[in-house]
Amino acid sequence: MANILVVEDEVLISELIRRNLSLVGHGCDPAFDGDEALEKLSGGRYDLMILDVMLPKRDGFAVMGEAEGLPTIFLTARDGLNERITGFSLGADDYIVKPFEMLELLARVEAVLRRTQKHAGTFELDQARVDFGSRQVYRGDALLELTPKEYELLTVLISNRNIALSRERLLELVWGYDFEGESRTVDVHIQKLRRKLGWEERIKTVYKLGYRLEAHG
Repeated sequence: MANILVVEDEVLISELIRRNLSLVGHGCDPAFDGDEALEKLSGGRYDLMILDVMLPKRDGFAVMGEAEGLPTIFLTARDGLNERITGFSLGADDYIVKPFEMLELLARVEAVLRRTQKHAGTFELDQARVDFGSRQVYRGDALLELTPKEYELLTVLISNRNIALSRERLLELVWGYDFEGESRTVDVHIQKLRRKLGWEERIKTVYKLGYRLEAHG
């Protein structure tokens, strides 16, 4: 499983996060301020960092700026657009707003790990097969023609399989936080993926939210 650095200055929250991550098999190291986080990063090898924005000595954005591409989920005390934009511009993979449900954090951790480790191997579901190395997608023996955005949307759905994603979240992950179009864009691309892949019953519409790729087993 993954080796995760948990950077959180509130001891009880840090312990709770680490305890739950350990229960599902991950290894965890704590850091309680920005300087300690950078010290841990310089001496350790991590697959993921969970990073609080508000930290003593050096804030989370300063830490993230020196994290050298490490997959990161940042924790924020408020759902502020400016904080999200800053985090994503520095390379963050996801964010979660305090207070949060631990099950949601665990789900986001697994999704980020799948997404950041997706570049090797293949994914198969029904008659569809995705080769991440070559970025080619097949239905049976037929090579499908997907646009770049269709392929990006497909990889996001696969990385977050069995997790419901809102249209707004899909827009952020695929089109970027500064996209000025409408959420209808997501609906159009979803319909195209359903048709091309034969996943009409796999990509479920989640009422008043968005979509979920069902791929149990």
